[in-house]
Amino acid sequence: MKNKYLLLCLAFLLMSVILIYNVASTVNASPEWQIPTINIPTVTGTATGPMVTVRPSQNEPSVNVRSGPNRLYSKVGVLLVGQMVEAVGISPGGEWIQILYPGAPGGKAWVFSLYLTDPGPLPVLEPPASPTPLYTATIDPTLAAQFVVTEQPTRLPTFTEAAPIVIPTFESQAPNQVAGGVPMGLVIVVLGIIGILLALFSIFYVR
Repeated sequence: MKNKYLLLCLAFLLMSVILIYNVASTVNASPEWQIPTINIPTVTGTATGPMVTVRPSQNEPSVNVRSGPNRLYSKVGVLLVGQMVEAVGISPGGEWIQILYPGAPGGKAWVFSLYLTDPGPLPVLEPPASPTPLYTATIDPTLAAQFVVTEQPTRLPTFTEAAPIVIPTFESQAPNQVAGGVPMGLVIVVLGIIGILLALFSIFYVR
């Protein structure tokens, strides 16, 4: 029993020595991994051209930076209001200014001149090639033919002359005659006589 206990103690001691040796060997740093203690110089560039500042804007806090002097060119970044950049040149029309912009292809980009302060005289630079449109508009002739409407000629209505208007005519009669040509005076006399006879008849009949 004692021998067994002694063997366990020796095994535990041996494992402890091996573990301590491995830890000590990993702590030693290799000379290649040590960080140098000397100062590394930083390469800084000095602006050689005129500096321009982004003008303050009431609507936008930044302005777009494009790959060419036109809104059709792609946007490569933005400049914040108050930011200063170095101007390189100006477009032929004087509406765009080329600046040094590390994020753009070739390290140069364009900004609309109204968004920047006056840089003074700058060399006129030729703009880059016109941007290629992202897609080309094509028209399917079969689809377009479905929307082509051909107007059929319409026949104009035929004018038909209206029937002539028949105006009735009335025979004029003398003011002193009634229908049939009987004088009006004779009719009055006859009616007067009949009235007198009826009056006399009524008087005698009443008595």
